[in-house]
Amino acid sequence: MSTTTPPPETVRLRLDLAYDGTGFAGWARQPALRTVQGVLEDGLATILRTESLGLPEPRVTVAGRTDAGVHARGQVVHVDVPADRWVAVPGRSDRTPGRALVDRLTGVLPRDVVVHRAQVAPPGFDARFSATYRSYTYRIADDPALRDPLRRTHVVWARRPLDATAMHAAVQPLVGVRDFAAFCKPRPGATTIRELQHIAWERPGGGPDAGLVLANVRADAFCHNMVRALVGASIAVGEGRRDVGWPAEVLASRRREAGAAVAPAHGLVLEQVSYPPDDELAARAERVRARRMDEDVWEQA
Repeated sequence: MSTTTPPPETVRLRLDLAYDGTGFAGWARQPALRTVQGVLEDGLATILRTESLGLPEPRVTVAGRTDAGVHARGQVVHVDVPADRWVAVPGRSDRTPGRALVDRLTGVLPRDVVVHRAQVAPPGFDARFSATYRSYTYRIADDPALRDPLRRTHVVWARRPLDATAMHAAVQPLVGVRDFAAFCKPRPGATTIRELQHIAWERPGGGPDAGLVLANVRADAFCHNMVRALVGASIAVGEGRRDVGWPAEVLASRRREAGAAVAPAHGLVLEQVSYPPDDELAARAERVRARRMDEDVWEQA
């Protein structure tokens, strides 16, 4: 289990990364499958030379696990590494260890994973338990003129026009601390209570997403398939197959089978993970860990 204090003679690093989820079987390491965690940990092991030195393999703790096909621009992990290996990363160069690690990871990671920053984490930092919220976007093209083949891996092409205004109105009653059992894939022992802090559908008038139907979703954490199930229910309203009050009725039912189909994974992007000020990191992590210590919480959208 992740802790707020790294083991002796190690240093805790915070890595900020992005990835295209198209070619991955999700975040979490799985035997014989290509996963983001797997390629990142393998890259770290290569650079730190853990196998040749007889050291434990690096294991990362992620802010929020993502499902197969889901992308990330603002993912965060922490990893505890031997202090002497961290200092040795630059070799004979004049680079800082953080810059050297980023440069060297660029050389060993596949092109669909990029580590943007590596730095010593503040005391008490825990990538998962210190986080205050995770923010996602979901993109849909409901006009054939907006179907850009260069963006096909992260924009869903809808079959018919969507009413973004109705979609937005339909999900507002879901904001707050709620039991999202009807919108989560159940896992034994895991709670489905979450604080949905913000959810909004819009059709941007300018910028790279102009004309698309775009969702912004933020919560303290997400249970398995929660964002994609919320999007699926929204689409049912946007297409006119359900009325505006239906998502709230589904929520109140607390029955997974009452909900709409889960939306495709490739439209979903983890945009940001937020943390409190440095002097509040440890306290935040301890509070959240105490609340979830007996649960196998699957923070996966």
